[in-house]
Amino acid sequence: MKKTVLVSRILLGFLYLVFGLDFFLHFIPYQPLHTGAAGAFIAGLKGTGYFYPIQKVIQIVGGLSLLLNRYPAFSAVVLFPISLNVLLFHTFLVPSGWLMGVTLLLPNLLLGYGYRKYYSGMFTAKPVA
Repeated sequence: MKKTVLVSRILLGFLYLVFGLDFFLHFIPYQPLHTGAAGAFIAGLKGTGYFYPIQKVIQIVGGLSLLLNRYPAFSAVVLFPISLNVLLFHTFLVPSGWLMGVTLLLPNLLLGYGYRKYYSGMFTAKPVA
């Protein structure tokens, strides 16, 4: 399990760092932009003026955290909703990219399983202050 966590942590950290940085540095050449519902969704996120940049900053910080092995259990939880949304986006709006969603969600789930002992407090039904 240690090797699985290590590979998952490095893969997920690298992917989030690269795609987060690309938003600001534009070093990955993209094919035509999304159209239809996918284009409207992306335009809506970018149109808010704050959501997309903040999401990308979270991806960069989370990716670095995973790569440097500093607070990786926390970063895996923070990045999970992004991984899930990428899978849903690429499954329903751009089906040709579903593999990217799986490539993000699977290592995130493996990290969740590998770090499960650190999450026990999050699943307490009635916490006492």
